[in-house]
Amino acid sequence: MSRRPATVALAGGLLVALIAVMAVFFPVPYSAMRPGVTTDTLGVDESGDPLISISGRQTYPTGSGHLNLTTVYLTGKNYPMTLVEALQGWLDPDIAVVPKEEVYPDADQTQEQIRQENAELMEMSQQHATAAALKELGIEPTKTYPVVSQIGAGLPAAGRLHAGDVIVSVDGTAVSTLDDITDRITAHPPGEDVSIEVERDGDPTTVVVPTVAGDDGKARVGIVVEYGYEFPFDVSFEIGDIGGPSAGLMLALGIVDKLTPGEMTAGRFIAGTGTISDAGEVGAIGGIQQKIIGAKDAGAVMFLAPKDNCSEAVQSPPKGIQIVPVATLNDALAAIETLTTGDPATLPTCPR
Repeated sequence: MSRRPATVALAGGLLVALIAVMAVFFPVPYSAMRPGVTTDTLGVDESGDPLISISGRQTYPTGSGHLNLTTVYLTGKNYPMTLVEALQGWLDPDIAVVPKEEVYPDADQTQEQIRQENAELMEMSQQHATAAALKELGIEPTKTYPVVSQIGAGLPAAGRLHAGDVIVSVDGTAVSTLDDITDRITAHPPGEDVSIEVERDGDPTTVVVPTVAGDDGKARVGIVVEYGYEFPFDVSFEIGDIGGPSAGLMLALGIVDKLTPGEMTAGRFIAGTGTISDAGEVGAIGGIQQKIIGAKDAGAVMFLAPKDNCSEAVQSPPKGIQIVPVATLNDALAAIETLTTGDPATLPTCPR
């Protein structure tokens, strides 16, 4: 072989070797979602404690059925996924490989901040689930109060206020309504600090937060405030390390089942997902396909999916599980009743 072909062959071999090394060792900007654990909201945790505990009110046996919340396993923000792993994920129907910025949109947010945010979202989800379930049963709150439900990424309140903070006063003036809070904050010119007193984990804390101009030109700090509720009895949860807001629907169903006579599930294995508002509205979530796969693998016969996730839910559904879209808690209760006492063939479906 002459020198030139030999050189070309060597260069080609080195290039192939370099590509192989890059595929194995160099990270690509993607994350993977795969089916996570499913957890029965009517069951107990590893210590034997009920996932949902209700004290101060009569409860009823829930039988042998399941109302499982579903989760996804998502690779961490700093996980260095390789090209080989990404290719393997793209070829596996159970795994979704997505651009990292889609699941971690805030480039400056640390993994610990993400964990804290997910824990706060779960706490708010539990509050919404309790309010939705008790309102569905006609049980009115004994007290309402303003509480921080979300913090805008990159806005002044981030790192200063937290979801679950109960707002007590603004600039030393007591507040009790959402309008009170808005009025006190927008009384400042953008760029000026505002003093917000909150109750966090039972302790009073005063936080000074800078303001910025919103789209309307008025001052804002970057929080969403909703009403929190106190009810005439206590509902508590043992969820473990599960975070995020998507368990709301299934938690609400578990509360309703425990507070009403009879077995809601009639021994059936039902799973689902969806955020929930205190008015019982079910909202869309991420990773719907992986959650359906996880539910089917766990033994579920019906999956309650947010109506707004319909198009994703039916892209490649596993066989043997009925996917039922719901827009409200009442929709979900009606679907379960139809499954257990009526004709499941009449249940709504997601159009393909």
